[in-house]
Amino acid sequence: MVNLRTRKILKFVIPTMMSNVCFFLFTVIDGIFVGRGIGTNGLGAVNLVMPFTLITGALFMLVNIGGATIFAVRLGQNDTEGANRVFRNGMILLVCVAAVLTAAGTLGTDTICTLFGANETFHRLSRDYLFWYALFVIPSGLNMGLQSYCRNDDDPGLVGVATIISTAANIFGDWLLIFPLGMETKGAAIATGVSQTISMLVMLTHFIRKKGILCFGKTKPDGKLLRSIVVHGLPEGVGQLATPIMTLCMNLVLVSHIGDLGVNAFSLISYVASFTVAVFFGTSEGLQPLFGQSYGEKNETDMKFYFKVGLGINLIGSAVLTVIIILLSRNIFILFGSDAETIEYTLGVLPKYAWGFLLMAFNVMISAYMYSTERSVYAIILNVLRSLVVSVLIIMLLPEIFGANTVWYTFGIYEAIVLIFAILLLRHSERNGIQFDKA
Repeated sequence: MVNLRTRKILKFVIPTMMSNVCFFLFTVIDGIFVGRGIGTNGLGAVNLVMPFTLITGALFMLVNIGGATIFAVRLGQNDTEGANRVFRNGMILLVCVAAVLTAAGTLGTDTICTLFGANETFHRLSRDYLFWYALFVIPSGLNMGLQSYCRNDDDPGLVGVATIISTAANIFGDWLLIFPLGMETKGAAIATGVSQTISMLVMLTHFIRKKGILCFGKTKPDGKLLRSIVVHGLPEGVGQLATPIMTLCMNLVLVSHIGDLGVNAFSLISYVASFTVAVFFGTSEGLQPLFGQSYGEKNETDMKFYFKVGLGINLIGSAVLTVIIILLSRNIFILFGSDAETIEYTLGVLPKYAWGFLLMAFNVMISAYMYSTERSVYAIILNVLRSLVVSVLIIMLLPEIFGANTVWYTFGIYEAIVLIFAILLLRHSERNGIQFDKA
């Protein structure tokens, strides 16, 4: 049994982590081309509109994880027809959400940039990036959805292949559009959109090969099922909102208290932080099918085994990555082509920020464990606290009380407070054992 569980972990978690790490490289290389091809202000401009891209990702995760969670439980119950009904309704909902986001990003570009704090230094570059990013939201959303379902349909390897191919396409696109064609942030956004479209096309081969149970077909939208998808995905959607809301609050505080130097420093830290986040969410996303299928089979032993393994991976990974990032930070920041003043300032504030990764690793895994095993209410409470309450209060209030430089400690402080709530909620949810209900 242990060997079987270990093989499942290797099959699902490793490809998902590799896929997420490739996506990290995707993001970082984007930043390197922007920094070297446009300059430090280009990095700051992209970072200022990052909340829109992160909110987009959060809404996609809400729909995709909600559907994939129910899909995995139905697989564990051997309900093939029900699983496909979930898939088709989930994709319908995903397209509707993506269409709304495309309209918002293309029609309200200037308003959004101003709302997110883009001043005269950054506004044009931010506007160009946001508009062209929004044009590709629908294929990007479909790509994320297909990856979630195919991972649960026993094809995590294809997800890894698609991510690697799209990363290579993005690197070439960044070089071509930013350097020879001189398209600045517009070029970076187009390269990202095209590469995501290519990844979507690769994912469609899962259906051509007919490897799993997933299949497209006529379906009638099911209101009850759509609501269930939203409820099951709400914890992860809200959890994903933690990053854009934190980024928005940080940028607003930095613009008003420290200025352009603070915004540019935070943009560098954000690119580095995306690597640790890739590992944390890679572990939780890789374990989600195993949590869900074990729950569908009413196998509490396997559920708790996978949870302990996930905590161990995230603990060791966060510790190692934090040390590596701090030790190699100067060399990493130089890659982005940042000016000397920004690099020196960022090196000074990075350790004040990075310790929060250790705590975030636990919060992400506890949330994934609860939403994957029909404890959506507990996971929603946890992620609302993390995304909408504690983070906002800590980031906005502490610098006002203790001075501007306190802003760099706020990430770790609010993750520590949330971890206390996470442990209490987890214990409360299991006080009478795990309750197995039909998804």
